[in-house]
Amino acid sequence: MSLFRNTVWFLKGLREYTKGGYEAASKRFVASDLEVNVAGRSFMITGGNSGIGKAVATDIAKKGGTIHLVCRNKDRAEEAKKEIVQESGNENVFVHVLDMSNPKGIWEFADKFKIEHGLNVLINNAGCMVNQREQTEDGLEKNFATNTLGMYILTTALIPVLEEAEDPRVVNVSSGGMLVQKLDVSDLQFEKKNFDGTMAYAQNKRQQIVLTERWAKLYKRIHFSVMHPGWADTPAVRLSMPDFHQKMKNKLRTEAQGADTALWLAVSPAASKQASGLFFQDRTSVATHLPLAWTYSSEGDEEKLIQLLEELAQRFKPQANQVKQVVP
Repeated sequence: MSLFRNTVWFLKGLREYTKGGYEAASKRFVASDLEVNVAGRSFMITGGNSGIGKAVATDIAKKGGTIHLVCRNKDRAEEAKKEIVQESGNENVFVHVLDMSNPKGIWEFADKFKIEHGLNVLINNAGCMVNQREQTEDGLEKNFATNTLGMYILTTALIPVLEEAEDPRVVNVSSGGMLVQKLDVSDLQFEKKNFDGTMAYAQNKRQQIVLTERWAKLYKRIHFSVMHPGWADTPAVRLSMPDFHQKMKNKLRTEAQGADTALWLAVSPAASKQASGLFFQDRTSVATHLPLAWTYSSEGDEEKLIQLLEELAQRFKPQANQVKQVVP
């Protein structure tokens, strides 16, 4: 079954995820969807110093939005800020240094942010694919800590400020690679089975799909969406998947093409008219499972995922985390 999934997925990818796939899909795009002014609206973009995150941030800045770049490396973030301001002419770009694999740090950051800023849109873009099993200082497997638990804590912590905003949205950047994985809650951090970085990443991306669907049911005031950027030529792909990049580099999308749907979901009035909780590819909602691939999960497994994440999140929540929120 794994071979079947992988074969079907790769053939689908060649047809849809490449530059050619984007060019074909873009023929049906409505240009006016992105002809918007978002001045006065606040956007947080994790991993916004390069690749898809930076491309989204730059385009939103051009449309007048206030940008909060959440990045691990201060120097790279400041350089990205400088380039975004220069290209957009928008000075409202702010840098926040945060490691998304540090759960306690995320709680502390979110508490401080809620007091000092408003937020209309959260774009969970930061991610990693570590090919050898690594543990964070907290003893967490690094892919899981960054891609799933970090996103879970940041989103959960910012729900109150988003619920007070006008037209609040959460956009999660996932991957079509999740289509080859069935949710497995028995070993979230690969402590039992042999570690495979690509598989761990795909599991994390499947987990993000489940979280998006669950949040959409829980928080009706916020529009949740999750998207696949396609196969884009980004620094992360070049670093984490060098063989794939070398073989496919002439077929890969540009960063802007990969970022297009995330941008559309973040700013377009047309996007907010779509049902909350859907998975998007090239501005269209698509299935979260391949035909006949047997990747559907049970209600019990999905509830177990939420339970395990909440237990971990609470373990790292600072005890002094009782600062009263002030909505700007």
